[in-house]
Formats: sequence, C-alpha cells, structure tokens
Amino acid sequence: MFSIAVAFTVAGCSQTKSEIAETREFKILQTEVVTPEPNETTPEQTEQAEHLPPESQEAAIPVEAIEPVKAKSEKPKPQQSVSCHDKCAAILKEFVDDDGMVDYSELRRKRLELKRLLQDFDELEPSEYKAWPREDKIAFWINVYNIQMLNIIVDNYPIDASRILTLIWGPYSIRHIKGMWTDYKVMVMDEEFILQEIERRFFQKEFNEPRAFLAITYASMSGPRLQNEPYYGYKLEEQLNDQVSQFLSSANGFRIDRDEQTVYISAIFEPTWHGDEFVKKFGIDRKFKNQVPQTRAVLNFVTRYISEQDVSFLEVENYTIKYIKYDWTLNDGSRR
Repeated sequence: MFSIAVAFTVAGCSQTKSEIAETREFKILQTEVVTPEPNETTPEQTEQAEHLPPESQEAAIPVEAIEPVKAKSEKPKPQQSVSCHDKCAAILKEFVDDDGMVDYSELRRKRLELKRLLQDFDELEPSEYKAWPREDKIAFWINVYNIQMLNIIVDNYPIDASRILTLIWGPYSIRHIKGMWTDYKVMVMDEEFILQEIERRFFQKEFNEPRAFLAITYASMSGPRLQNEPYYGYKLEEQLNDQVSQFLSSANGFRIDRDEQTVYISAIFEPTWHGDEFVKKFGIDRKFKNQVPQTRAVLNFVTRYISEQDVSFLEVENYTIKYIKYDWTLNDGSRR
C-alpha cells in the first residue's frame, strides 16, 4: 500500500506575491492502490460477479484459481511439401496414366509448360534449397530428373529411327536418341547438369539412395513405372518403398522359376548397370556367398520387398540368376 500526494499552485507570470498567496490551493486527495493477494478476489470483482447470470459467473473466477487442463497429445502433422515439388504435379497428372504411359503427342503440343517448369528449377535459390530436409532434396532431384527426361523425349518426338538400327532396336526405341544421359543439359539453381551427373552426384554419392534408381524414369517399357504424381519429402519413404514393391512384383522386375531353379532380375540390377549402387548400403557377406558383391547386395535389397517364400528360396536354394532382357521401346501412351 502506498499514498500519492499532489499539490497544484496556479500562478501567472506577472502576479504579485500577495496574489500568489491568495492563489487557491487544491486539496490533496489521498489515493490508495490495493494489490490483491493471489487467488483473492477484490470487492469490485465480487460485485461484478453477483450481477452476472449463473452460467457466466464462472468467468469471474480469477485465472489463477482454475486448474489448467492438460492438452491431448496429437500426432505431428506431416511436413508441408516444398512448392517446387507441387509445380510438377499438373504435368504428371495430365500426361501420365496409371500404368506409367505418357501421352507424348499431346505433351509435345504443350511443351512450353515443360520449359517453364525447368525454368523454375533454374530460378530456385540455393540458400532455400540448402535449408530443406534431406528427404525433400532427394525428392527434388528425382522430380528434376523425370521432368528433364520428358523434356528430352518431347524434343525428339516422334523418334527418328535409322533404318539399320531399327532392325536391332525396333522403330520406337529411345536408344535412337543419341546422348540422352550425357549430352542434354538442364540448368538447376544456375548450374549445368546432365542426367548422368544427377544420378552419380546425388543418388549415388551425396545421398546414397539406390532406391532412387527405381524412381527415375527410363522412358521405356522395361523400366519402373513413371508415377503420375511428384515425389515429396514428407512421404518419400512411403513413395520409394511403394515404387520398389510395384517394380519387383512385375514381370520386368523380379520373378522365380522354381521348375528351372532360375531367378530372373531386371537388367537394371546388373553389376555393370546399377547393381554397384547397392553395395554400400545393402552389401552383405553372410548370405549369397556364391555371388559377386554387387549381386549379393541386390539380393539382400530384394529380400526386403518380396514374399517370405521367395526370401526362403533365395537364401537356401541353389539357383541360377539371369537378367531380364531390357525392352527400350518408348513408353508412349499416344499410340494406344
């Protein structure tokens, strides 16, 4: 408790001493400021509460007197997707069907949309990219790769096949397009890339994510299916595992002929193709000892996605491994 005393004397600049003496003095009013103790209601609060309707009187209780309610624990919301991923969604949804086939004829008519999307990749600020989580960065480079592959095909569509090579590859093989992985450049964050460099620099070295080699499109009939949605960081694990499972359950990915004691695996897993990419993460010495290190790693990887019966066959049976002949025919939905 404390008192405040204030006295005011009003005097003009030209007043005499007597006038100053006669100046009216204001009486001092003493004002007490009362601070209520914790959980103690003041008379004013009590009076206000009495005039409130019954259902509102609870609100007049001091906040300190109310026992806090424990908040229910909630599952963390998934991280919002990076906008760069979303920009790929419209093109993939419109021109890629559920089987991974692409309407290249129609996409060619709207190839300016592809160019604008590639321009967005180039205009991305490196500082923004560096702040992303690892999963968003991997998703980004898979999306960049797939969009650039579509761009390369569209720029060469319809495929101009030579007569001699048509006898070997067929008229619609993407192998007629020279330098797909080594010559066609894409600018990303003001840096020049080719598809081969994206594979080695990011999927193989920086992130060591061999599943990405089954998420990128090979624009061909024997390759893993191109999804008609982008990859997103917040659900990348789920997307990659689904992609691998789909591919290994297809005739082009993996199958076992028990009668012939033969295991057929996609040529993508050959040691001279992408088999070597699986060694660092899935290499193993305890099993599949009669195979080369690359094949041991691939078999160890495959066992995570196939049935228990197939896993048992791979682990204890004697069999021959054969790589499935790769069909480079363009995944062209326009010709359906």
